[in-house]
Amino acid sequence: MLGLNQRDTKFLLIVIALTLFTPILLQPFPADSGLAQFNAGYPDLMQRFAIFGIFAIGFNILFGLTGYLSFGHAAFLGVGSYSTVWMFKLLNYNVLPGLVLAIIVSGLFALLIGYVSLRRSGIYFSILTLAFAQMSFNLAYSVLTPITNGETGLQVYNDDPQILMGENGITTTHFFGLKMNASHIMDVGPWQFTFNFGYYFCAVIAILAFYLSLRIFRSPFGMMLRAVKSNQQRMNYTGLSSRPYTLAAFVISGMYAGLAGGLLASMDPLAGAERMQWTASGEVVLMTILGGAGTMMGPILGAGFIKYFENIFSKINDQVLHGWFAFLPDGLENALVWLLHPFVGKGWHLTLGILFMLVVVFLPGGLVELGQRIRNMFRKKPKADNDGSHKPQQTPHVAE
Repeated sequence: MLGLNQRDTKFLLIVIALTLFTPILLQPFPADSGLAQFNAGYPDLMQRFAIFGIFAIGFNILFGLTGYLSFGHAAFLGVGSYSTVWMFKLLNYNVLPGLVLAIIVSGLFALLIGYVSLRRSGIYFSILTLAFAQMSFNLAYSVLTPITNGETGLQVYNDDPQILMGENGITTTHFFGLKMNASHIMDVGPWQFTFNFGYYFCAVIAILAFYLSLRIFRSPFGMMLRAVKSNQQRMNYTGLSSRPYTLAAFVISGMYAGLAGGLLASMDPLAGAERMQWTASGEVVLMTILGGAGTMMGPILGAGFIKYFENIFSKINDQVLHGWFAFLPDGLENALVWLLHPFVGKGWHLTLGILFMLVVVFLPGGLVELGQRIRNMFRKKPKADNDGSHKPQQTPHVAE
């Protein structure tokens, strides 16, 4: 189906199902339960899961598939956001023109940066991309203020042209009249599920982005990128130039990042220079490594994992902890709150850092490797013959 073999088709269908049922899957606890703190099925967080999943999928094409580690991908995220907000200011709040412009401008920007940065490889390439990203951040923050509005950030004002707006136009971001902030709340007993149009808009685009990356991974172009990662020098000895392939991978990855930036602006029509900081570039590196670099599902899992920690664990303060342990004697309650305080709230980075170190040390393949180990534990072992030997299991051949 859709140019995929049977195994990849099943994989894609599973991803589609999980994505569409996310508002239900992320609300496992009743709304009035003490564990409702860990629910993540509200629109803003679900949108970020999908958006940063797109960002990480694109980065995985460059890093996981091609082997080039970029520390400057946040520049394309910021360029995409600025491009989309400018379309809101000039035309109207329809997100489609802004997303198209974000993809085009970020692709051209990636072509320029990639053309220069890819003259080097390894750590030198990484440092070049970091330098370009910091240059972009400083330009947006303090130099190109007529375009970026500097420190305040770019947003839409009442006196902006918006030539396609009309007198009674929609004053919030929308997709041909369907508002991004429109939500339907469904109560099922003590559970409350929120179905937000903005999330499903991002989710559909994320599914398309995932499908495109799957086709890239399975294509001859993807095989060439694997060859670059495996042994670029040997590839050059065969007479094939790796430069066009690496540049194409860099541009495609930058366009993914620009699309993610455009979607961020579509959910909240504001673009600021902070999206271009080096910390944002480092975050997508952590997402990809934590989930499993070079795998299809890994970057998405890593993005969801980090955004969950950022939004859920950061809200657990001392008051919440005291509520959890209120049934204990005062001395024991205060001791537990004191013990857990550094790991939650503002200290959520510490918890994430410890988990990241554990994953890197014990699960080099990331969360995907963890899932594979759990699956292998429950997989049936081959039956033994009378002589004690094992017959190998016959598996059907699947064309890659």
